[in-house]
Amino acid sequence: MRVFDNTLSSKLAKIVFEAMWAREGSVDEIIEREGLKQITDSGAIGKIVDEVIAANAQQVADYRSGKEKAFNSLVGQVMKATKGKGNPAQINELLKKKLTR
Repeated sequence: MRVFDNTLSSKLAKIVFEAMWAREGSVDEIIEREGLKQITDSGAIGKIVDEVIAANAQQVADYRSGKEKAFNSLVGQVMKATKGKGNPAQINELLKKKLTR
């Protein structure tokens, strides 16, 4: 399905599956109509990561001082900013890279 080619995350795939079950169209029709395509552009994700880092100085400081839960909070903020459409693996990778500079 579209999870393997990174068009959808597993969360978005569930939404598409439910719409298909309700006979609302084909996979591609539902993805297009609902705007569910996963964001995989590292430039776009990187910009959002930068914005989240800038807006969450306390969580950044907490993470850098060893509090791993602060990282999860930052990932959640990026996912929220992408409305759940960001590629989770890319978000984690970019966020770790930017926080360890």
